[in-house]
Amino acid sequence: MSGQAVLAAELVRLATQQSKTLGTAESLTAGLIAATVADISGASAVLVGGVISYDPRVKRDVLGVPQTVIDGPGVVSEPCARQMAEGARALLKVDIAVSATGVAGPTGGTDETPVGTVYIGLADARGTAVSHFRFDGGRQAVRAQATAAALALVLTSLKA
Repeated sequence: MSGQAVLAAELVRLATQQSKTLGTAESLTAGLIAATVADISGASAVLVGGVISYDPRVKRDVLGVPQTVIDGPGVVSEPCARQMAEGARALLKVDIAVSATGVAGPTGGTDETPVGTVYIGLADARGTAVSHFRFDGGRQAVRAQATAAALALVLTSLKA
C-alpha cells in the first residue's frame, strides 16, 4: 500500500468513526485527492464530492474566489486556496473541505511562484487554515506530494 493509500485509509476510518464528510476543491491535483480517498473501501460514507477548478473561471464562478484575488495575489496563493476550501465546504455541505492550488510544472513557474509551489487549504468547523509548500521533482511528483500533504492535513483535522 502506497503512502497516499495509507493516509487515505486512515482518513476514511477516522472520518467514518466521527460521521464526518469530506469534499475537495482541486486545481493542480485535478481530482487526485478525491480519487485517492475513493480508492479506499468505505469511502462513500465520507467522500461527498469535489470540484476540479483548473480554470480560474471555475474558481470564481463555482467556488466563489473573488476576481480581485485572481487578478491580485493570483490563483496560486493563500487567499485563493482559502476561498477554494471555504467555497467547497459551503457548496458541498461537508464537514471538512480541502483545496489544492499550485504549479506542478515543468512550465508555469515564475521567480515569485516557482514550480513546486503549492497552497493547501482546509476548512472545517474550527475555521480555515492554509499551508504553503515547495515540493521538488517533476510534474507527477509535485502532484503526488500535494495529494499526500492534503490527506495529511485532513487527518490532522480529524485528530484535533
